[in-house]
Amino acid sequence: MSLGISAPGGRQSQALRAADQAESGWTLTERTHSSNVTRMKPNPYAADLGGRDPLEALEDTPQEIRRLVDSWPAERFEKSYAPGKWSARRVLVHLAQTDLALGTRVRFALSQDGYAAQAFSQDDWIGIDDGVDAKTALEAYLAVRRLNLAMFRNLGPAQRERAFTHPEYGTLNVWWVANQMAGHDLHHLEQLRRIE
Repeated sequence: MSLGISAPGGRQSQALRAADQAESGWTLTERTHSSNVTRMKPNPYAADLGGRDPLEALEDTPQEIRRLVDSWPAERFEKSYAPGKWSARRVLVHLAQTDLALGTRVRFALSQDGYAAQAFSQDDWIGIDDGVDAKTALEAYLAVRRLNLAMFRNLGPAQRERAFTHPEYGTLNVWWVANQMAGHDLHHLEQLRRIE
């Protein structure tokens, strides 16, 4: 399978492979038991992340969210960006829950061979912590993010490529999740910015 221009000796350079991946919206991973290349499903938040470095976005976006909502009065957290959508408070709860869930997913993938992730329903989860106030949700999100960011920063190349399976997305790797989380934050930051 050809993915673009090959480097001398017939091997595609890492930069060209990355450029092909960015252009196509697909992430590639090689199976360890064969020479087949498996295409991962596109990250649902790739457009939100755009060309940003995921580590920078993972660090910066929670701080942007904090700065945005720091001066909000309590009643603004119960407003939504659109009819029938979550309130700002629920978005913050969701961000904290997502960091807990996806950070745990990555830790399982890194520590267990053949890890199979469990899907979670954000709509089912949101009700579990619905009594949490916005400030608590924000503090939890920021704290768990610091832990997750430190983990992602310390991953080596093989750890970033560590594969696992997901019931909806198939075979993924740890770095796909880092990109997902970074784009997910930006997606919800835009929603919060629309709340008046």
